[in-house]
Amino acid sequence: MRAPISVIIPTLNAEAHLGDCLAALMPGLEAGIIRELIVSDGGSDDATVAVAKAWGAEVVTGAASRGGQLARGCARAQGAWLLVLHADTQLRPGWVGPAILHLDTRKAGWFRLAFANGGVAGRVVAGWANLRSHLGLPYGDQGLLLPRAMYADAGGYPDQPLMEDVALARALKGKLVPIDAVAETSAARYRAQGWLRRGARNLWTLLRYFSGVSPQRLAESYRR
Repeated sequence: MRAPISVIIPTLNAEAHLGDCLAALMPGLEAGIIRELIVSDGGSDDATVAVAKAWGAEVVTGAASRGGQLARGCARAQGAWLLVLHADTQLRPGWVGPAILHLDTRKAGWFRLAFANGGVAGRVVAGWANLRSHLGLPYGDQGLLLPRAMYADAGGYPDQPLMEDVALARALKGKLVPIDAVAETSAARYRAQGWLRRGARNLWTLLRYFSGVSPQRLAESYRR
C-alpha cells in the first residue's frame, strides 16, 4: 500500500528555513506515511530550489502567488491526503502518531500553533490563533492535513496572493478539527515589526478581507 500523504510547501526565497522544515518531516518518511515532498516555488533567486532538490523534493515552479503556488503543488500531488505547510514552519517531534490517528477521521486537521523563541508575547499570540482555529479559521502557518478528495470538493486554493488559507478554511466549514501536535513557526516578522503591531495588522487585514476588499489590494497594503 502506498504511503498516504503528499506534502506541499510553497516557497519564495525560503533558503534559510526550508531545510529545517523538511528535516522535521523525516519521521513521517521513516514511519511510511509520507509519499512525496512537493515544493511549489514562486521564482526564488536564492538557493531554495537547490535545498529542496537536495532533500529529494519535487519542485514545481510558476508565478509568485501563494494561492496559485499551493494550487499547482496540490494538483501535482498523488497522495490520498495532502499536508500543506509553510516553509518557515516545523512540525515538532511527536507529530507522527497524532497525524496517523487523524487519518481515520476523514476530516481536515490543523496543528496547534507555537512560535520559535516567542516568549510570553508569542504564547499570547499563539493562544489567540489556536482559539480562532477552534472557531473554524486556522491560518496556513498552522499546517493543514486533509483528504485530497475533500480538498477538491471544497474548490481547492484560489489563485490569490493573500488569504488563500482563509478562503479554503471557510470552504471547509464544519470539517476542521485540531490535531494533537504542534506546528512551530518563525517569530522573525513579529519581532521585527512588534508583536502588537503585527497582530493588529493581521486582524485588520482579515476584517478588510471579510468586508470584500480584494486579496490583490490587501497584498499590496500588507507588503508596504
